[in-house]
Amino acid sequence: MDAIVRVSEVQKTYEGGFEALKSVSLEIGEGEILALLGPNGAGKTTLISIICGIVTPSAGQVTVGGHDIARDYRAARRLIGLVPQEINLEPFEKVMNSVRFSRGLFGKPRDDAKLEKILRQLSLWDKRDARIKELSGGMKRRVLIAKALSHEPRVLFLDEPSAGVDVELRRDMWEIVRGLKAQGVTIILTTHYIEEAEEIADRVGVISGGEILLVKEKDALMAQMGRKELRIELQDPVSAVPEALAGFDLAVGPDGASLIYSYDTKGERTGITKLLGGLAAEGLVLKDVSTSQSSLEDIFVGLVEEAR
Repeated sequence: MDAIVRVSEVQKTYEGGFEALKSVSLEIGEGEILALLGPNGAGKTTLISIICGIVTPSAGQVTVGGHDIARDYRAARRLIGLVPQEINLEPFEKVMNSVRFSRGLFGKPRDDAKLEKILRQLSLWDKRDARIKELSGGMKRRVLIAKALSHEPRVLFLDEPSAGVDVELRRDMWEIVRGLKAQGVTIILTTHYIEEAEEIADRVGVISGGEILLVKEKDALMAQMGRKELRIELQDPVSAVPEALAGFDLAVGPDGASLIYSYDTKGERTGITKLLGGLAAEGLVLKDVSTSQSSLEDIFVGLVEEAR
């Protein structure tokens, strides 16, 4: 997959010495969905702002579609759509006029048929003549997406797109993102909702303290770093792990009626057979057994904690 966005050793230091980004390098493939995860203050918004030409980097280079964002700003910016965190819309403007104005800002000729298609895709067509102040928070966020898509960008940045949106609208947003990907649009989203990245991303990047900790395909990341848990429901509760089983990574469940065994999915042996034999030798009767895979949230939290 060819890279449409290339970030090479980008740094950003603000007045006062705060280092927001520390030599960040990143390549984003054309037509992929990249989820950028990180705690507050990690540098997510700073990185997006630099790529979009809103913030000037202290060092490094960024190209979008082969255009340097500093030397060839107009050509690079034309390829980019940005949906910011904040809802910064003119409250008394009508939806269609607001979207039409955004298209004109990029020098695109008027094309109401194209805008109608975008508004219908975002379930906004019936609201085209409504004033922004009359819309719900979720609808306003859809207007932001429509404005970002109005000039037909090849790269779309979504900075916390689901912030303040209810679960139903969030899932609608995911479907919109999938539809855009099907049209060949490259999508980069920052999010605090781990399930959002787990649901729609092709690759996941983790940023913390101004540094990229890793960028990997989501499925490969979970397969490589995920752990599994074996939950053993017992016939009779226990107060502690039997001393004879101390060599296993066992914990007593909150109710005492279960034992939880963690094991590495990459290991040659899981140790489960030996564990079950040890349980029988201790006279513990099993009621039920189930397994669960660690989530992307578990992996994310672990990586950030390791980086501190």
